[in-house]
Amino acid sequence: MPKEEQLMEIVFVEIRSEISAGTRGASLGPDAMYIAALNAGSDLFDRHDYIELPDANEALGKPVKHEWAKRIESLMEVFHSIVPEISRVVRENRKFPIVIAGAHGTAAATIKGLKAAHPDKRLGVIWIDAHGDLHSPYTTPSGNMHGMPLCIALREDNYACRRRDLSKETITAWEQIKKLGGEEAFIRPEDLVLVGVRDMEREEWEIIREREIKHIPVSSIREKGTYRVAEKILQHLKDCDSIFLSLDVDAMDSSFVSGTGTPCIGGLTPGESRDLLLELLQDPRICCLEIAEVNPTLDMQGNRTAEIAFEILDAAVATIQTERQNQA
Repeated sequence: MPKEEQLMEIVFVEIRSEISAGTRGASLGPDAMYIAALNAGSDLFDRHDYIELPDANEALGKPVKHEWAKRIESLMEVFHSIVPEISRVVRENRKFPIVIAGAHGTAAATIKGLKAAHPDKRLGVIWIDAHGDLHSPYTTPSGNMHGMPLCIALREDNYACRRRDLSKETITAWEQIKKLGGEEAFIRPEDLVLVGVRDMEREEWEIIREREIKHIPVSSIREKGTYRVAEKILQHLKDCDSIFLSLDVDAMDSSFVSGTGTPCIGGLTPGESRDLLLELLQDPRICCLEIAEVNPTLDMQGNRTAEIAFEILDAAVATIQTERQNQA
C-alpha cells in the first residue's frame, strides 16, 4: 500500500492468526474490514504502511497435542514473529502500530513486543472485552488460548483455582510461552484495566479479586459517561509510561455485533465503544491500538461487524493523528 504524507506515522500490523480461537473465520477479519473501507469510499488503508505477520493457521489441520492449551506450540511460533516486529516498529521506526488481529490470543505477544521496545518503562494495558481472558491451562474450560493472553502477560497460573493437573509436556509448553523473552511478567496486575467484561468464569473473578485488578462494568460507562470513565482509567494508570489499548469487538452487545467468535449480550453500543476509545487516545502514552476478533463468517447482518469495527478504526486514526500533532 502506498504511503502518503501524513500527520502521524501509523503502521497497520496484520495478524491473521486464528489458531487460538474456538471457532474458525477470524483470519478473514482484516479482509472484511478492508471491504468495509472500500464500500465506505475510504482510502484509509492505502494511506499507511502495513506489515503482515505469519499466522501458522496451517496448524488447524493438525491433531491437537495439548487438550488444555490447544496449538500452544504453533502459537509460540506466531509469538516469535510478533514480538520482535512490534518492538522494532516502536523502538526503531518510532511509529504508532495499529494491530488488526484475528483471534485475541496473539495480544500477549503484542504486549511483550511493546515491553521489549522499552524494557525499563512501565507498560499499562486497557482491555476492552466481554471476557477477562484470564485463564490458564489449569483453569480453562475449553483449552482455547484466546482465553489466556492476560495470564500469559501476567505470568499467572491461578493454580489455587485449578480444575485439573496437566501433563509434563503441557506444563513445559505453558512455562515457555509465559517466559517468552525473559523471566519477568510483561505487566503488573495494578497496570491492567478491564473494561466491559461480563462473561467470565469463577476462576477469572478470583484472579481479579486476589490481584486487585481494576475492572469497569458496562453499567459504570452508562452511568458516568465515556469522558469520566476514560479519565478514571487513565488516572488509575498514572504511573505507567506507555499504554496498550486493545478492543475485542465482542465488548459490544451481540445485538450490534454478531460477527465474532464469542458474542455476548449486555455490552457496549458501537457509539460508546468509539467514544471511549477516542477519549483514551487523547493520552499521549497510548502507544498501540488493537482491534480483534472480527469474524465475518459468523455475521448474521452481512458485513456489519466489520463495518462497525472500521468506523471505529477510522475515527481512531483521525484522533491519533490530530492529538499527536498537537502534542508535537
